[in-house]
Amino acid sequence: MTEETTPPLPSQQQEVPGTTAEMDPRPDHGEESYRGTGRLEGKAAIITGGDSGIGRAVAIAYAREGADVLIAYLNEDEDAQETARWIEQTGRRAVLVAGDIGAAAHCRAIVDKAVEAFDRIDILVNNAAHQMTFESLDEIPDEEWDATFRTNMHAMFYLAKAAVPHMQAGGAIINTTSVNADTPKQTLLPYATTKGAIQNFTGGLAQLLAKQGIRVNCVAPGPVWTPLIPSTMPPEQVEKFGQETPIGRPAQPKELAPVYVMLATDEASYVSGATVAVTGGKPII
Repeated sequence: MTEETTPPLPSQQQEVPGTTAEMDPRPDHGEESYRGTGRLEGKAAIITGGDSGIGRAVAIAYAREGADVLIAYLNEDEDAQETARWIEQTGRRAVLVAGDIGAAAHCRAIVDKAVEAFDRIDILVNNAAHQMTFESLDEIPDEEWDATFRTNMHAMFYLAKAAVPHMQAGGAIINTTSVNADTPKQTLLPYATTKGAIQNFTGGLAQLLAKQGIRVNCVAPGPVWTPLIPSTMPPEQVEKFGQETPIGRPAQPKELAPVYVMLATDEASYVSGATVAVTGGKPII
Protein backbone atom coordinates (compact mmCIF):
# COMPACT_ATOMS: atom_id res chain seq x y z
CA MET A 1 0.00 0.00 0.00
CA THR A 2 2.97 2.35 0.11
CA GLU A 3 2.60 3.06 -3.61
CA GLU A 4 -0.95 4.32 -3.01
CA THR A 5 0.37 7.31 -1.09
CA THR A 6 2.61 8.56 -3.89
CA PRO A 7 1.52 12.13 -4.79
CA PRO A 8 -0.58 13.49 -6.27
CA LEU A 9 -3.04 12.36 -3.60
CA PRO A 10 -6.79 12.84 -3.93
CA SER A 11 -7.92 16.30 -2.89
CA GLN A 12 -9.72 16.01 0.46
CA GLN A 13 -10.60 17.93 3.61
CA GLN A 14 -11.94 16.87 7.00
CA GLU A 15 -12.97 18.57 10.19
CA VAL A 16 -10.47 18.47 13.07
CA PRO A 17 -9.40 15.97 14.44
CA GLY A 18 -10.24 13.83 11.41
CA THR A 19 -11.15 10.16 11.07
CA THR A 20 -9.50 7.20 9.39
CA ALA A 21 -12.62 6.02 7.55
CA GLU A 22 -12.88 9.20 5.48
CA MET A 23 -9.28 9.10 4.20
CA ASP A 24 -8.47 8.26 0.58
CA PRO A 25 -6.42 6.13 0.38
CA ARG A 26 -7.03 4.52 3.74
CA PRO A 27 -3.85 4.40 5.87
CA ASP A 28 -2.08 1.10 6.45
CA HIS A 29 -1.36 0.49 10.15
CA GLY A 30 0.07 -2.98 9.68
CA GLU A 31 -3.25 -4.67 10.33
CA GLU A 32 -2.48 -7.41 7.82
CA SER A 33 1.31 -7.28 7.76
CA TYR A 34 2.85 -6.84 11.22
CA ARG A 35 4.11 -10.09 12.75
CA GLY A 36 5.11 -10.09 16.41
CA THR A 37 7.76 -12.27 18.04
CA GLY A 38 6.99 -11.74 21.74
CA ARG A 39 9.48 -8.92 22.26
CA LEU A 40 7.15 -7.10 24.70
CA GLU A 41 5.59 -10.14 26.32
CA GLY A 42 3.87 -9.34 29.62
CA LYS A 43 4.42 -5.59 29.42
CA ALA A 44 1.84 -2.80 29.68
CA ALA A 45 1.83 0.38 27.62
CA ILE A 46 0.06 3.73 27.50
CA ILE A 47 -0.21 5.28 24.02
CA THR A 48 -1.67 8.75 23.57
CA GLY A 49 -3.26 9.37 20.21
CA GLY A 50 -3.51 5.62 19.87
CA ASP A 51 -6.84 5.66 18.09
CA SER A 52 -5.41 6.31 14.61
CA GLY A 53 -2.30 7.05 12.58
CA ILE A 54 1.08 6.32 14.13
CA GLY A 55 -0.56 5.58 17.47
CA ARG A 56 -2.77 2.84 16.04
CA ALA A 57 0.14 1.26 14.20
CA VAL A 58 2.19 1.23 17.42
CA ALA A 59 -0.74 -0.18 19.41
CA ILE A 60 -1.22 -3.05 16.96
CA ALA A 61 2.51 -3.80 16.93
CA TYR A 62 2.80 -3.68 20.73
CA ALA A 63 -0.15 -6.02 21.16
CA ARG A 64 1.29 -8.49 18.65
CA GLU A 65 4.56 -8.33 20.56
CA GLY A 66 2.71 -9.33 23.75
CA ALA A 67 1.81 -6.07 25.51
CA ASP A 68 -1.47 -4.87 26.99
CA VAL A 69 -2.32 -1.37 25.77
CA LEU A 70 -4.21 1.65 27.09
CA ILE A 71 -5.29 3.97 24.29
CA ALA A 72 -5.75 7.62 25.25
CA TYR A 73 -7.55 9.72 22.65
CA LEU A 74 -9.58 12.92 22.38
CA ASN A 75 -13.05 12.03 21.05
CA GLU A 76 -12.57 9.78 18.00
CA ASP A 77 -14.60 6.92 19.48
CA GLU A 78 -15.08 4.94 16.27
CA ASP A 79 -11.36 4.96 15.47
CA ALA A 80 -10.47 4.05 19.07
CA GLN A 81 -12.88 1.13 19.13
CA GLU A 82 -11.44 -0.22 15.88
CA THR A 83 -7.94 -0.04 17.34
CA ALA A 84 -9.17 -1.87 20.44
CA ARG A 85 -10.58 -4.66 18.28
CA TRP A 86 -7.21 -5.19 16.63
CA ILE A 87 -5.53 -5.33 20.03
CA GLU A 88 -8.05 -7.77 21.45
CA GLN A 89 -7.72 -10.07 18.43
CA THR A 90 -4.19 -10.80 19.65
CA GLY A 91 -5.49 -11.89 23.06
CA ARG A 92 -4.12 -8.77 24.77
CA ARG A 93 -6.15 -6.30 26.81
CA ALA A 94 -7.22 -2.93 25.41
CA VAL A 95 -8.38 -0.04 27.60
CA LEU A 96 -9.83 3.12 26.07
CA VAL A 97 -9.74 6.51 27.79
CA ALA A 98 -11.22 9.55 26.04
CA GLY A 99 -10.50 13.15 27.00
CA ASP A 100 -8.23 16.16 26.64
CA ILE A 101 -4.63 15.40 27.62
CA GLY A 102 -3.97 19.11 27.81
CA ALA A 103 -5.49 18.94 31.29
CA ALA A 104 -3.13 17.74 34.02
CA ALA A 105 -5.93 16.04 35.97
CA HIS A 106 -6.91 13.98 32.93
CA CYS A 107 -3.30 12.87 32.42
CA ARG A 108 -3.20 11.64 36.01
CA ALA A 109 -6.50 9.84 35.44
CA ILE A 110 -5.03 8.06 32.40
CA VAL A 111 -2.13 6.77 34.49
CA ASP A 112 -4.45 5.73 37.32
CA LYS A 113 -6.61 3.79 34.86
CA ALA A 114 -3.57 1.98 33.45
CA VAL A 115 -2.36 0.99 36.92
CA GLU A 116 -5.86 -0.16 37.85
CA ALA A 117 -6.20 -2.25 34.68
CA PHE A 118 -2.68 -3.64 34.32
CA ASP A 119 -1.12 -3.23 37.78
CA ARG A 120 1.99 -1.87 36.08
CA ILE A 121 3.30 0.59 33.49
CA ASP A 122 6.30 -0.44 31.42
CA ILE A 123 6.01 1.86 28.40
CA LEU A 124 4.67 5.38 27.93
CA VAL A 125 4.30 6.56 24.33
CA ASN A 126 3.58 10.29 24.17
CA ASN A 127 2.29 10.47 20.63
CA ALA A 128 -0.86 12.63 20.49
CA ALA A 129 -0.44 15.94 18.70
CA HIS A 130 -2.34 18.97 17.50
CA GLN A 131 -1.45 21.16 14.53
CA MET A 132 -3.05 23.76 12.30
CA THR A 133 -1.81 25.59 9.23
CA PHE A 134 -1.31 29.38 9.24
CA GLU A 135 0.07 31.53 6.43
CA SER A 136 1.09 34.49 8.61
CA LEU A 137 1.94 35.27 12.23
CA ASP A 138 -1.08 37.51 12.77
CA GLU A 139 -3.39 34.64 11.78
CA ILE A 140 -2.37 32.57 14.83
CA PRO A 141 -4.82 33.11 17.72
CA ASP A 142 -3.36 33.20 21.24
CA GLU A 143 -5.70 30.37 22.14
CA GLU A 144 -4.31 28.23 19.32
CA TRP A 145 -0.74 28.74 20.53
CA ASP A 146 -1.77 27.74 24.05
CA ALA A 147 -3.77 24.72 22.90
CA THR A 148 -0.91 23.41 20.77
CA PHE A 149 1.51 23.60 23.69
CA ARG A 150 -0.98 22.00 26.10
CA THR A 151 -1.55 19.01 23.84
CA ASN A 152 1.90 18.54 22.34
CA MET A 153 4.21 19.55 25.18
CA HIS A 154 2.53 20.04 28.56
CA ALA A 155 0.80 16.65 28.38
CA MET A 156 4.16 14.89 28.07
CA PHE A 157 5.29 16.46 31.32
CA TYR A 158 2.02 15.66 33.10
CA LEU A 159 1.99 12.04 31.91
CA ALA A 160 5.66 11.35 32.59
CA LYS A 161 5.41 12.85 36.07
CA ALA A 162 2.39 10.67 36.87
CA ALA A 163 3.70 7.48 35.23
CA VAL A 164 7.31 7.34 36.44
CA PRO A 165 6.43 6.42 40.07
CA HIS A 166 4.75 3.28 38.67
CA MET A 167 7.62 2.31 36.33
CA GLN A 168 10.46 -0.04 37.16
CA ALA A 169 14.02 -0.18 35.85
CA GLY A 170 13.84 -1.23 32.23
CA GLY A 171 10.86 1.00 31.56
CA ALA A 172 10.72 3.19 28.45
CA ILE A 173 9.25 6.56 27.57
CA ILE A 174 8.99 7.30 23.86
CA ASN A 175 8.00 10.76 22.65
CA THR A 176 6.94 11.66 19.12
CA THR A 177 8.76 14.74 17.87
CA SER A 178 9.04 15.58 14.15
CA VAL A 179 11.37 16.51 11.34
CA ASN A 180 9.95 19.97 12.10
CA ALA A 181 12.09 20.06 15.25
CA ASP A 182 15.14 20.61 13.03
CA THR A 183 13.64 22.08 9.87
CA PRO A 184 10.50 23.93 10.97
CA LYS A 185 7.84 24.54 8.36
CA GLN A 186 6.82 28.17 8.57
CA THR A 187 3.10 27.46 8.12
CA LEU A 188 3.15 25.11 11.13
CA LEU A 189 4.80 27.55 13.55
CA PRO A 190 3.04 26.52 16.83
CA TYR A 191 3.36 22.80 16.03
CA ALA A 192 6.98 23.01 14.89
CA THR A 193 7.94 24.98 18.00
CA THR A 194 6.49 22.30 20.28
CA LYS A 195 8.35 19.61 18.38
CA GLY A 196 11.66 21.33 19.06
CA ALA A 197 10.70 21.54 22.74
CA ILE A 198 9.88 17.82 22.78
CA GLN A 199 13.34 16.95 21.53
CA ASN A 200 14.90 19.05 24.30
CA PHE A 201 12.53 17.61 26.91
CA THR A 202 13.49 14.10 25.84
CA GLY A 203 17.21 14.72 26.21
CA GLY A 204 16.84 16.28 29.64
CA LEU A 205 14.41 13.69 30.95
CA ALA A 206 16.66 10.86 29.77
CA GLN A 207 19.43 12.20 31.98
CA LEU A 208 17.08 12.81 34.89
CA LEU A 209 15.71 9.24 34.86
CA ALA A 210 18.90 7.35 34.00
CA LYS A 211 19.67 6.37 37.59
CA GLN A 212 16.19 4.84 37.85
CA GLY A 213 16.87 2.67 34.82
CA ILE A 214 14.12 4.31 32.75
CA ARG A 215 15.08 5.17 29.18
CA VAL A 216 13.66 8.17 27.31
CA ASN A 217 13.88 8.59 23.54
CA CYS A 218 12.01 10.29 20.76
CA VAL A 219 11.05 9.43 17.20
CA ALA A 220 11.16 12.15 14.56
CA PRO A 221 8.79 11.25 11.72
CA GLY A 222 8.75 12.98 8.39
CA PRO A 223 5.41 13.20 6.56
CA VAL A 224 3.04 10.39 7.58
CA TRP A 225 -0.39 9.69 6.08
CA THR A 226 -2.74 10.12 9.07
CA PRO A 227 -6.08 11.90 9.74
CA LEU A 228 -4.09 14.89 11.02
CA ILE A 229 -3.17 15.77 7.43
CA PRO A 230 -6.53 16.22 5.65
CA SER A 231 -8.02 17.78 8.79
CA THR A 232 -5.33 20.45 9.32
CA MET A 233 -3.95 21.24 5.86
CA PRO A 234 -5.66 22.80 2.84
CA PRO A 235 -6.55 20.39 0.01
CA GLU A 236 -3.83 21.69 -2.32
CA GLN A 237 -1.18 20.85 0.29
CA VAL A 238 -2.73 17.43 0.93
CA GLU A 239 -2.42 16.61 -2.77
CA LYS A 240 1.36 17.22 -2.66
CA PHE A 241 1.94 15.85 0.83
CA GLY A 242 5.27 14.06 1.16
CA GLN A 243 6.51 14.64 -2.37
CA GLU A 244 9.45 16.75 -1.11
CA THR A 245 11.11 13.75 0.57
CA PRO A 246 13.87 11.86 -1.24
CA ILE A 247 11.62 8.77 -1.27
CA GLY A 248 8.92 10.97 -2.81
CA ARG A 249 5.89 10.05 -0.70
CA PRO A 250 4.58 10.16 2.86
CA ALA A 251 5.07 7.16 5.13
CA GLN A 252 2.31 4.75 5.96
CA PRO A 253 1.83 4.54 9.76
CA LYS A 254 3.00 0.92 9.72
CA GLU A 255 6.45 2.10 8.60
CA LEU A 256 6.94 3.91 11.93
CA ALA A 257 5.84 1.11 14.27
CA PRO A 258 9.04 -1.01 14.22
CA VAL A 259 11.07 1.90 15.59
CA TYR A 260 8.68 2.34 18.52
CA VAL A 261 8.89 -1.40 19.17
CA MET A 262 12.69 -1.38 19.16
CA LEU A 263 12.89 1.55 21.59
CA ALA A 264 10.47 -0.19 23.97
CA THR A 265 12.34 -3.50 24.10
CA ASP A 266 15.09 -4.56 26.47
CA GLU A 267 17.30 -4.88 23.39
CA ALA A 268 17.58 -1.07 23.38
CA SER A 269 18.97 -1.03 26.94
CA TYR A 270 21.78 1.43 26.05
CA VAL A 271 19.65 3.73 23.89
CA SER A 272 18.45 6.78 25.82
CA GLY A 273 18.30 10.47 25.02
CA ALA A 274 18.25 9.65 21.32
CA THR A 275 16.23 11.00 18.42
CA VAL A 276 15.49 8.38 15.78
CA ALA A 277 14.64 9.90 12.40
CA VAL A 278 12.06 8.21 10.15
CA THR A 279 11.94 10.84 7.45
CA GLY A 280 11.97 9.20 4.04
CA GLY A 281 15.61 10.09 3.46
CA LYS A 282 15.60 13.71 4.66
CA PRO A 283 18.50 14.15 7.10
CA ILE A 284 18.00 15.84 10.46
CA ILE A 285 20.73 17.69 12.31
